Amino acid sequence: MDFVIRQATAQEYDPVGEITAQAYLRDGLLDFGESDAYLGELRDVAKRAAAAEVLVAAADGRVLGGVTFVPSGGPMADIARSGEAEIRMLAVAHDARGRGAGEALVRACVDRARAVEGCTGIVLSTQRAMRTAHRLYERLGFTRAPGRDWNPLPELDGVTLLAYRLTL
Repeated sequence: MDFVIRQATAQEYDPVGEITAQAYLRDGLLDFGESDAYLGELRDVAKRAAAAEVLVAAADGRVLGGVTFVPSGGPMADIARSGEAEIRMLAVAHDARGRGAGEALVRACVDRARAVEGCTGIVLSTQRAMRTAHRLYERLGFTRAPGRDWNPLPELDGVTLLAYRLTL
């Protein structure tokens, strides 16, 4: 499939937000389903775009997926340390999966991180259930960073996000 990776336009924020929300819902990644508070964050692409770079994979006038790239020191970073960039909220529409859009989005983030002066690595968090994503990250050279695994909801036991890192 032919697609381009580029920065999202304001007109694409709603479609990217819905693709992201539906990916998390459909894959059972939200503990509280439709009532999960994180669903609002996933849909709020305008907020992300104001604090980071939102990239899309697009083809034939349609958004196939999106990702948030947080440059070194960006306010949306969850686990990035000094000199690291971060990937957040990677999602591809269900009917567009398996065609390389997710990989292309991750590669674009890696390229952007390499272009940031002083950036030595790129990190991301992922859920245990995201096994397809884990294989993608590992294929692209990311390695597990178990010492950086974390719980975004400390009030809930058993919610641990796995950390991955790529040295640039």
